[in-house]
Amino acid sequence: MTSKTVTIVGQGYVGLPLAQAAVRAGWAVYGLDVTESLVDALNSGKSHVDDLSDADIQEMLDLGYRATTDRSAVSTSNVVVICVPTPLGDGGSPDLGAVKGASRSVGDNLTSGTTVILESTTYPGTTDDIVKPILEMASGLTAGTDFQLAYSPERVDPGSKHYGIKNTPKLMGGINDASTQAAVAFYGTFIDEPVPMDGMREAETAKLLENTFRHVNIALVNEMTKFCKELNIDIWEVIRGASTKPFGFMKFTPGPGVGGHCIPIDPNYLSYEVRNQLGYPFRFVELAQEINNSMPRYVVDRVGEMLNEHRKPLNGSEVLLLGVTYKADIADQRESPAMPVAEALRERGAVIRFHDPMVETWNLESGNVTREADLDAAVASADVVVVLQAHESYDLEKLASSAKVMLDTRGVAPKPAVRL
Repeated sequence: MTSKTVTIVGQGYVGLPLAQAAVRAGWAVYGLDVTESLVDALNSGKSHVDDLSDADIQEMLDLGYRATTDRSAVSTSNVVVICVPTPLGDGGSPDLGAVKGASRSVGDNLTSGTTVILESTTYPGTTDDIVKPILEMASGLTAGTDFQLAYSPERVDPGSKHYGIKNTPKLMGGINDASTQAAVAFYGTFIDEPVPMDGMREAETAKLLENTFRHVNIALVNEMTKFCKELNIDIWEVIRGASTKPFGFMKFTPGPGVGGHCIPIDPNYLSYEVRNQLGYPFRFVELAQEINNSMPRYVVDRVGEMLNEHRKPLNGSEVLLLGVTYKADIADQRESPAMPVAEALRERGAVIRFHDPMVETWNLESGNVTREADLDAAVASADVVVVLQAHESYDLEKLASSAKVMLDTRGVAPKPAVRL
């Protein structure tokens, strides 16, 4: 093996940008993935991630990146980083199937002197209690002695214009000090600020605290939105006023729900482990989940109220949904609240259509939703327009003036649009 070879397991929203950063820093990078079609696309210069263009992938290939399904790449690597999905399973429990499978593949090909790092978000103890035994059993090697083992939570902000891999501080905690320092040595080649932690469990829990903090505070403003409406108080003006305080306050805004991988899923990993290990609930997380999960229905109720004011029933009305991704200006639809909003509208008899400059086709469990090609015509003809994601390309002032009724769930559109 060369002196700087890394295999990154999983080439999605976390693994692919990491591969880019590493190959630019002079590492020979294998992008290991189980999906052959994805590997073929990457090796032909095609990107599937919002933050990386086809030109970025071609640059990576020119610098020595190769996507592969061949697990033996691990045996030629100094460092192996596991960046596979950690979704929720049945009943909301963590699904670590991909982590376990990746760990077995790595263990089967692991050689002495390698550093293994888990980046997948998970509950405290996963690296030590699950990944470590699998690696040791499959390889016959001992963690902390024959190979180094660490956890370093991903901090990818898709679509961000300000923070990327390089300028986002990176946490890492190892099974021992040597493992921590090995992780620091790897990430320090392309990240401005590696942050060593005292241990793996602390690093795992820090990631969950970050996302639980957002989850709880989003739930706070979502609940305030509901009672401020009943009290005839403008929640958006309340937030604007509170945001002028230069200390002791951080701005969060309401919306139709929460999306992406981090907020809807990650706090549940912490809640699960608290219940599993300690036998009592993490009440803040469970309450926040209840409140945030109620927002799609609240949006539909507001749509019904607005139509009722115009003497129209929701049943049979044409509802145009603008922006169906979980975040503005990206194509990622993971856990987007637009999905439960649309399903609830259909349950109540609404005829739904959508427009999104980032999405060509939109599939729900209840069937496909028609995409409107002519945005202006669709807005003018719809009985109600609902802004679920305020993409920059939308001229919301123009659209609000031409819509019969508009509900803005993001607080961006001017009057006559009605804010959530």
